[in-house]
Amino acid sequence: MDRDRATLLSGAVEGDRISEKDALRLFSTRDRDVWKIAAAADEKREQVVGDAVTYVRNQNINVTNLCVNACGFCGFGKKPGDEGIYFHDEAVIREKAALAKSRNVTEICTVSGLHPAFTAQSYIDVYRWIGEAAPGVHLHASNPMEVAYAARKSGMSTKEVLAAMKDAGLASMCGTASEILVDSVREKICAQKIPTAEWVRIIREAHQLAIPTTATIMYGHCETDADRVRHLAILREIQDETKGFTEFVPLSFIHMNTPIFRNGTARAGATGREDLLMVAVARLFLDNFANIQVSWVKEGIKMAQLGLLAGANDLGGTMFEESISKGAGATNTDYLDPAEMQRVAEDLGRTLCRRTTLYKPV
Repeated sequence: MDRDRATLLSGAVEGDRISEKDALRLFSTRDRDVWKIAAAADEKREQVVGDAVTYVRNQNINVTNLCVNACGFCGFGKKPGDEGIYFHDEAVIREKAALAKSRNVTEICTVSGLHPAFTAQSYIDVYRWIGEAAPGVHLHASNPMEVAYAARKSGMSTKEVLAAMKDAGLASMCGTASEILVDSVREKICAQKIPTAEWVRIIREAHQLAIPTTATIMYGHCETDADRVRHLAILREIQDETKGFTEFVPLSFIHMNTPIFRNGTARAGATGREDLLMVAVARLFLDNFANIQVSWVKEGIKMAQLGLLAGANDLGGTMFEESISKGAGATNTDYLDPAEMQRVAEDLGRTLCRRTTLYKPV
């Protein structure tokens, strides 16, 4: 490793804020220095959050897969007339929420397709049904795209929709629908989704209303390293201002059943090198984030374990029910037993700790 890069890494570990140019340089690494970047990020992780590997006991409830959008990376959404459409009614949603409660989860997570008939009231009703059927369980739901859609369909501002969702039981919001926060990339992969500026504004509004959110990136399709860095910089800028992000979750593109892979717009997902560097560079660059999650759903448990050696500290959730990654072609996405999480953590000499959605120990 050249002296400049070694100095950059040691400075980042000691607390220096690295620039976008520095991050771009780290992302471009293609030799054994990848391991040195991972080691620096792991040292930084130890400083920031210690040696615990955390997870949340949660369950997903996807209300519908019918969606007015047609995102190029999605194998989940359906259009009218397609086979396999579902739209759960109140009875089914209450039943699923009660089942989650019986499984001793502390979090129910719901993000769904943008149903043509949905309004703000649709989301409010679903959140109330879940809260009544699973009292005391944290509701982690919605995302900026759903908020914008509900506002547009109901003649409300996005801030009004967020306030109404919070009143209905929304405790924290998913930072999904961000994909890559560069509009030239969004035009290629999700042209019908809200633009970067609107995603950022809605996230800031949520934080202003004391609704914490996660932060995500979906990478490995047709974005460049520079696009990834710009995305991370936007997240860091928001966190400097609001301190409302609970965690950063890199989501590796699952390509198999997606339109942008089939039509040649996207490549066949990120490589293992890229997966490691996404976690490691994020840990070093996002110096105002405590928690970085590895997605066993996207990467598999073995690659997720390596992410825990490259700056990550969290394994996400048990899930129990997962449809979105499965629709894109991922396998073994429905449930990860905490016993397997414990095996993975102990193999690294670390302790598995159960947490709440907001990273309090259970």
